Amino acid sequence: MVNPNRSGGGVGFSSAEFEDEYERPSKSEMKRQSDALQKMGQTLVDAPRDRVKKVPMPEDVLDAILECQGITNHEGRRRQLQFIGKKMRTLDADEVAVIQKAIDSWKGSSKAETAAMHALERRREKLLADDQALTALLSEAPHLDVQHLRTLIRNARKEQAENKPPKAYREIFQILKQLDADRQKAAKAGADQDDSDADDE
Repeated sequence: MVNPNRSGGGVGFSSAEFEDEYERPSKSEMKRQSDALQKMGQTLVDAPRDRVKKVPMPEDVLDAILECQGITNHEGRRRQLQFIGKKMRTLDADEVAVIQKAIDSWKGSSKAETAAMHALERRREKLLADDQALTALLSEAPHLDVQHLRTLIRNARKEQAENKPPKAYREIFQILKQLDADRQKAAKAGADQDDSDADDE
């Protein structure tokens, strides 16, 4: 008797059915994708509000994230995070890629900020350890109040020796930070001027 599933020697199911089966992600892959989107939602909730508002995403997703930022109740926040996860799973691959790119750019800028902070901390340590460091600093920034700086350095050393609150120590850092910010502003203004000069040519 001829098997009705067989016609012309071919198998009774088309290879297209197999292809569909293979193209569908596995359960573990879907779980991984779902977890990654949930984590992305959590990252957005934890980020500063003004930063999140600049990320290109559908309005309903943004509203859900901003709402979650305002929830202080633990259970309410947990439920809202789950809701955000659900919303994130409705995004298409392009929308997810755009959000991921924005998050990655934050990491880059915060890495640069951390590196700059460490550089300032090292400079402060040098000022406390070596009097020559103050001479070098004043040659870069002659407008600084040398007397005030000397007093701060003396007080910071005393704070460390006597385990006192680091008031002068912190103030030195703030002066160095302001100096760095002024330098960057001047460099940016110079670069903008160069650009406008180039445009005029």
